[in-house]
Amino acid sequence: MTIMKTYKRFDLNFVKGEGTYIYEKNGDKYLDFVAGVAVNSLGHSNGKVIEAIKNQSEKLIHISNLYYDDNQISLADKLVKLSNHESVFFCNSGTEAIEGALKVARKYGYEKGKTKILYLKNSFHGRTLGALSVTGQDKYQKYYKPLIGSVNEVEFNNVEDLRNKMDDEVCGVILEPIQGEGGINSIEESFLKEVKNLVEEYDALLIFDEVQTGIGRTGKFFAYQNYGVVPDIVAMAKGLGAGIPIGAFMVNKKADVLTYGDHGCTFGGNPLVTAVSNVVVDTISDEMFLNEVSIKGNYLRHELEQLTKNMKFVKKIKGKGLIIGVEFDIEKIEIKDIINKALEYKLLIIGAGNNTIRIVPPLTVTINEIDEFVVRFKNTLDSIL
Repeated sequence: MTIMKTYKRFDLNFVKGEGTYIYEKNGDKYLDFVAGVAVNSLGHSNGKVIEAIKNQSEKLIHISNLYYDDNQISLADKLVKLSNHESVFFCNSGTEAIEGALKVARKYGYEKGKTKILYLKNSFHGRTLGALSVTGQDKYQKYYKPLIGSVNEVEFNNVEDLRNKMDDEVCGVILEPIQGEGGINSIEESFLKEVKNLVEEYDALLIFDEVQTGIGRTGKFFAYQNYGVVPDIVAMAKGLGAGIPIGAFMVNKKADVLTYGDHGCTFGGNPLVTAVSNVVVDTISDEMFLNEVSIKGNYLRHELEQLTKNMKFVKKIKGKGLIIGVEFDIEKIEIKDIINKALEYKLLIIGAGNNTIRIVPPLTVTINEIDEFVVRFKNTLDSIL
């Protein structure tokens, strides 16, 4: 095999997808509640996405950011209008968006002598050196140290620890409103409001990593809109392109500090990806669409709570919208065993942290497909016991 062994892949080779279903090379049909790890926001082979790819590919695919492009301008305008922010930088991925956000925080603090960035324990922000440096999980970091300096970890949802580590050297605080890889752990609103108060008191920037939770995943277009707190910087990717690689970070007026030569990205926001992302944003930002995500998320959570209420090895159901976690007692059941067993029932699910199953179907999933998922998930759990 000439592909580098950086992933523990399942022995599956998928060749086609339709909506919430995906087809293996041998013809087997799977119910996909992974959605490319929360990427395929509009499902597989979405007609609007296909049309946008076809139409734009016949006109112009790439020109570089030396020139203007109407698709990019339109997408930036839409994201700003949907938010409380001023300007957008386009890149290719979530980790690139995080790197850009960290650079904004460092430049913001430069003349003030502020260099320190606070991050939360058990967080995950990406695999490049900067993003790894603010990822609160040693298993991702240990082979790559020393990482960037002047960073400090804060206990998750621990206000006292936050206060003890916040000082005049801090230029930024980065967090996920719901930790994805860390185990679908939701930030407490009281903690978040204290973060906001402290970054204002100490003249720092608040960065929201919405790479996984943004673009409608929680039932709001941006996850921060679920709280009474507006971050200075929002990083996004995954669902923004519905499968086409695109990332972005967005800043408010306070954080709008980058200028010519400060940052760049050769492929970022090219005509093809932004043509697709315009379609994605138009679809997901519709109030009715977002309301349906909330309804379906509440339904999924309720059905899971009913299913697992008498299962002693299930600790709790958590999350928001269509990013849901099922937390297990790992002394009684292995997460990898659940994932592997689910394949026998033609169901795709993934883990988060060491004790949680992560459920992130396409935002276009139907109630009937959620019912089908619950049946297959029940059969999976029943067969393990």
